[in-house]
Amino acid sequence: MSWKLAQRADKMNPSVIREILKVTEKPGIISFAGGLPSPQTFPIEAMAEATQRVLTQDGRSALQYAASEGYGPLRDWVAEDLKKQGMSVSPDQVLITTGSQQGLDLVAKILIDAGSRILVETPTYLGALQAYTPMEPTVVSVASDDEGVQADDLRAKAGSGADAARFVYLLPNFQNPTGRTMTEARRAAVAQVAIDTGLPIIEDNPYGDLWFDAPPPASLSSRNPDGSVYLGSFSKILAPGLRLGYLVAPKTLYPKLLQAKQAADLHTPSFNQRIVAEVLKDGFIDRHVPTIRALYKSQCEAMLAALEREFGHTGHGGGDTSLQWNRPSGGMFLWTRLPAGLDAVKLLPQAVEHNVAFVPGSAFYAADADPRSMRLSFVTASVEQIDTGIAALAATIREAQTRP
Repeated sequence: MSWKLAQRADKMNPSVIREILKVTEKPGIISFAGGLPSPQTFPIEAMAEATQRVLTQDGRSALQYAASEGYGPLRDWVAEDLKKQGMSVSPDQVLITTGSQQGLDLVAKILIDAGSRILVETPTYLGALQAYTPMEPTVVSVASDDEGVQADDLRAKAGSGADAARFVYLLPNFQNPTGRTMTEARRAAVAQVAIDTGLPIIEDNPYGDLWFDAPPPASLSSRNPDGSVYLGSFSKILAPGLRLGYLVAPKTLYPKLLQAKQAADLHTPSFNQRIVAEVLKDGFIDRHVPTIRALYKSQCEAMLAALEREFGHTGHGGGDTSLQWNRPSGGMFLWTRLPAGLDAVKLLPQAVEHNVAFVPGSAFYAADADPRSMRLSFVTASVEQIDTGIAALAATIREAQTRP
């Protein structure tokens, strides 16, 4: 039998991160590679109690097919919780998804034609590129800096008429991969560009609750609600194994997203939705998330201290002759840049020999990748592992610099 693949199948590529994670299964490897939440944060006891209540109180409904839009009480909770982001939405704008990754896929299916121009940050989330690429768009990188995407370049690339970009995809809060956060001034400027040019915004916010000292500014979607789709997730504040996320869309766009959802999986598992709604109903999240923030802040501070100890400088680094890094104010990642002459992809196997792993940053670029960039995740390693792993990374870099 000879299978003939669709042309779009040729556009599908394996996740670089998933492939690297296979390498990190080697015993003794300290991994800064995965974007995985710390399992220490999973509320196992609360989940067990909620599961028992759901099965006892309405188990037959919980185990039955359900509405494609999602479980009503959970949609109500999302709409209420989004007030923290400055948003005012009704529950009938909320679509529960099988992880926020499905939200990216649904957006791609209804908004992208072959050859459509879409805009992304530099760099951007690899999973979004994977979701969009099979639809065969033209992906355009918008210049970005420590404050996020640059409004002037966004305006220049928004286009008009037949050449107008279908949307810009943005992660304003503790971005994956860089950990940067878009400032208030930049958000205002970006929202104004979107309004002026009619450019839709896809706002992805899986990390927004994970701030260390102060919450980020109000969402982009709150500034342009009719021109935005907002994606959220329960993976980072409860557990990724639930595969539970949501999107919020303007009422004019919602029906098509719902139809795409129905074609994909009928509905997100109703059992999972009911368990989460049961966990959330008594204000549990307001007690739980601060414990995650405290843990991640301590781990981030440990990694920053280890970097300063090993490389002898602070802040943004010591120039092209040494490692450079940023200082995130929340989330799970920090962004580094290798000394001149080194390539992160080539360095990774050498790092694994030293029992430490990272993700080369080139995987996160739609174009013109920086081969010196690396993403480090600090949330799944203990302070002791962070100290050991950063020392191993420093040794790897020093060895690479001395090689002819």
